[in-house]
Amino acid sequence: MTSSKKVEKPQGSYIKKGRLYVKAVFTGFRRGKRNQHENTALLKLDGVNNRRETNFYLGKRCAYVYKAKNKTLVPGQKRLNRVRIMWGKVTRAHGKSGAVRAKFRRNLPPKAIGRRIRVMLYPSRI
Repeated sequence: MTSSKKVEKPQGSYIKKGRLYVKAVFTGFRRGKRNQHENTALLKLDGVNNRRETNFYLGKRCAYVYKAKNKTLVPGQKRLNRVRIMWGKVTRAHGKSGAVRAKFRRNLPPKAIGRRIRVMLYPSRI
């Protein structure tokens, strides 16, 4: 005995949008004892705590979103905007605690250390 009642949504309701990226923190550049390699960034992913869990993120695109001083025209928008994005790609794991290495098209600036990086859930390898 199932009754099928149609549930009406209240006027003005909205669909909750989810995040299509994983939060990460830019912890620094790949380095040795004396030398630092700025062309490879180290990212600590939220919820990833060992090397095995990093395999899912290999090859994923990552973005550093920041605001610049001057407004410019952004593709897909009609108004001027201060938002800029630097794109990169997760290349491999780094260490045993869930950090990954990423290469960006242009090296990340040092002021981005400790800031948020978005690791997109595409391209998919499944």
